[in-house]
Amino acid sequence: MRIAITQRVEQIAGHGERRDCLDQRWAPLMEALGVYLVPVPNGLAQPDAWLERQNVSGLILSGGNDLSHLPNATNISVERDRTETTLLSVAHAQRLPVLAVCRGMQMLNHFLGGSMTPITGHAGCMHSVSSLETDEHFSQYTEVNSFHNWGIAPDDLAKNLNARIRAGDGSIEAAVHEELPWTAIMWHPERPSGNGDHDARLIRHLFSIKDK
Repeated sequence: MRIAITQRVEQIAGHGERRDCLDQRWAPLMEALGVYLVPVPNGLAQPDAWLERQNVSGLILSGGNDLSHLPNATNISVERDRTETTLLSVAHAQRLPVLAVCRGMQMLNHFLGGSMTPITGHAGCMHSVSSLETDEHFSQYTEVNSFHNWGIAPDDLAKNLNARIRAGDGSIEAAVHEELPWTAIMWHPERPSGNGDHDARLIRHLFSIKDK
């Protein structure tokens, strides 16, 4: 199985370059599930045409970069915002499965008409969470890693997203689309945590990956 994954953009001042970057930990995580990742370039004039040629079975929106429209946003990438918006339009039209991670969840929520709120106590830590419904894919999570300064309050969540997990401060940590095979999470499955088995089950379910 091939799945497209978006990349963060970093400005390398010493070389005058803007580089697409992807945490190397994504590759072994997905390879162990039988998935080969196809990194998405952010400099494409037609990301939709590029995606059509890749023969992928789904899309991952990875973390990194603030969304450009947010007030006082830092480390932004307008080209990444445009790329991901285009890819989500394709995924919507084709009903492609989407896993949206951290910034990816923010982008997915924004694409669907939701908003974000500045948040504290969620950057560079582990924190407790609780599931909102009895759901075999989310009920096992009690603590997650956290690397974000923008959160999604209950009133910020797009109307066609249904919350599944929340943090102690009430912010939404996971949600699913009410019709499309789209799952959004604020934690990073590629980074260390005690949720490796839970994340693997969640990813297998979303992308219909059979157990080996």
